[in-house]
Amino acid sequence: MTHFLTKTPNHFDLPRRIQRLGELAYNLWWTWNPYAQRLFNRMDNALWERLNHNPLVFLRKIGRAEINAAAQNPYYLELYDQVFADFDAYMKASDTWCARTYKDRCKIMVAYFSMEFGLHETLPIYSGGLGVLAGDHLKEASDLGLPLIGVGLMYAEGYFSQRISEDGWQEAINQPLNFDELPVLPVLDSKGNLLKISVDFPDRSVNACIWELRVGRVPLYLLDTDLDENSPNDRKLTARLYWSDIDLRIAQEILLGVGGVRAVRALGYNPAVWHMNEGHAAFLTLERARELVAAGLPFEQAIEKIKPNNVFTTHTPVPAGNDEFPLWLIDKNLANYWSQLGISRDQFVDLARNRQAWGETFSMPILALRLSEGRNAVSELHGRVSRHMWRFLWPDVEEDDVPITYVTNGVHTGTWMARRMRALFDKYLGPDWLERLDDPLLWNQVEQIPDQELWDVRLHLKRKLVFYVLERARQRWMKGGYHPVQAIASGVMLDPYVLTIGFARRFATYKRANLVLSDLERLLKLVNQPNYPVQIIFAGKAHPADEPGKLLIQEVYRIVKRAENGGRLVFLEDYDMNLARYLVQGVDVWMNNPRRPNEASGTSGMKAAMNGVLNFSVLDGWWREAYNGKNGWAIGQDADLEAGIQDEADAASLYDVLEKEIIPLYYNNRNAENVPLQWVARIKESLRTITPQFSTRRMVKEYVERLYLLASK
Repeated sequence: MTHFLTKTPNHFDLPRRIQRLGELAYNLWWTWNPYAQRLFNRMDNALWERLNHNPLVFLRKIGRAEINAAAQNPYYLELYDQVFADFDAYMKASDTWCARTYKDRCKIMVAYFSMEFGLHETLPIYSGGLGVLAGDHLKEASDLGLPLIGVGLMYAEGYFSQRISEDGWQEAINQPLNFDELPVLPVLDSKGNLLKISVDFPDRSVNACIWELRVGRVPLYLLDTDLDENSPNDRKLTARLYWSDIDLRIAQEILLGVGGVRAVRALGYNPAVWHMNEGHAAFLTLERARELVAAGLPFEQAIEKIKPNNVFTTHTPVPAGNDEFPLWLIDKNLANYWSQLGISRDQFVDLARNRQAWGETFSMPILALRLSEGRNAVSELHGRVSRHMWRFLWPDVEEDDVPITYVTNGVHTGTWMARRMRALFDKYLGPDWLERLDDPLLWNQVEQIPDQELWDVRLHLKRKLVFYVLERARQRWMKGGYHPVQAIASGVMLDPYVLTIGFARRFATYKRANLVLSDLERLLKLVNQPNYPVQIIFAGKAHPADEPGKLLIQEVYRIVKRAENGGRLVFLEDYDMNLARYLVQGVDVWMNNPRRPNEASGTSGMKAAMNGVLNFSVLDGWWREAYNGKNGWAIGQDADLEAGIQDEADAASLYDVLEKEIIPLYYNNRNAENVPLQWVARIKESLRTITPQFSTRRMVKEYVERLYLLASK
């Protein structure tokens, strides 16, 4: 390495006996280890919750009396010693899955580029599923011992916080992040100065420093242009995630791709595999080619040399999700670049030219697809859709032979599974079940879990959700400016013993958040049915520039506010990873009804399933692979229809299944202890079939076996 990092600051006033809490605060390993989290919340749980689970701020604000009490409490110290024994063993382990399985072959370095990373609610540099998947990928790479580094951008204002007005309009609140309160450390050069990289535009150079975030054994490097030497406009490049201004947007993506490669080089790494999580990072392919051209290789040979090492994951079949830039913007921002590649402007544009009826664009996914040999979609159906969508790039092959494979998404079990559920599996699957969680045979043992114990955990998690929602509403009420109707809409009338359905995701129109509201009279009869009531919790954000998405939120919110629903329809504002955990752990049913086949994969239902929540979803994305008729419910058919016909058919199916299957199964056939035996049997089937198959443990192993090892050759 040609650099060194700032050591973890030891600026917490802690007794020597528990001094390593400061070290733990700077490694996100604690976020997926519940006993590590207890080291903080056991000192002062109210403060821990109030500070949104931020250990750095917590250790600075907690009272001296609480710190001293913890340092003298034998039970706390026993927990402390055990957690740090586990942490040290984890960080120093040499007997990881990667080392055992591939020995020297697993020393290949993977550089994983993503526009966003969802790692924890205290670091809001993610907008939704793409970022959370990237964060889960890093955590699992750490668990498996895969040599991987993450590369992204450090957003000074993070992603926006959401407020819903009395009329249901989404208001976006952007607040600067205080980096001193985040577990990020500046990367320094050998002289102790900030390590910086530079990206040249035709009219200027933009400098960026690098922050490091520790995700277990994996480092994540984040570029930041908020430096004095940059112009005010360039300092804004890393201010916000996904600028609507396309001039800023393309500059961001040049920074991520070109600047990201330069940062990797400055850090002293030489990756064997370069993985682009979506097309935002596709400029890295050109920067890698430029390096070889500068070393004397002709452009065509440089391209052939870099292609085998590039892996590109496409995540969306929706055209709006694929970044494309007008050619004038390419001229403005990259006019100095094609000469460095030794090619003409037309040759440069041809690398990613997309001819549309209304004109030509420079397509980031086309650039990534053309300059990568590893290409994958994120579910089996999405693979089919992607091969059809991009077939024109391979006109001489049959559609089924278009070279785009698929690796179905998964979720990081340690991050998303409730502590009570983990304890149940410790008891009945064995203490090492997390290491074997992708083994389907292991999960046959869920049948040994007594129905009563499993149902008790489910009720506990639902009570936790309801109490959390009530406390959120109380805190919001205390701040003032909150109409009583908004308080009702935010869930103050939720009942922890009523069948509860969750619908939480990005409010894009194709996800059809209003489908369940399409026959309002029928819905109101269902939610208010005597002895068989139903609660539906909505949550989600629309992109600030997505006016149809914001109108969809307003439509849902206005119905949620209506008195006729008796407080049984709820909208929870400011959906983030913390709220997501409560929802995927606490509801009874996870509903997902996108317009097929627009859902590339989806992952929230996987998180719900591992917590004993049953899925109720359109046969799209991952659910089409997971559904077996006994582990949840399907909405509609396994077929693609015209949009209007599909909406009508799916709405009818949704109401029928809800009314005739889901509600009766939840409330009927209960034993003397009030346990719904058939419902619990379906939970066990869901746990058995979904948890091992849709984990990042299976997913990252597939990336290694099917893409990374091939690319490293």
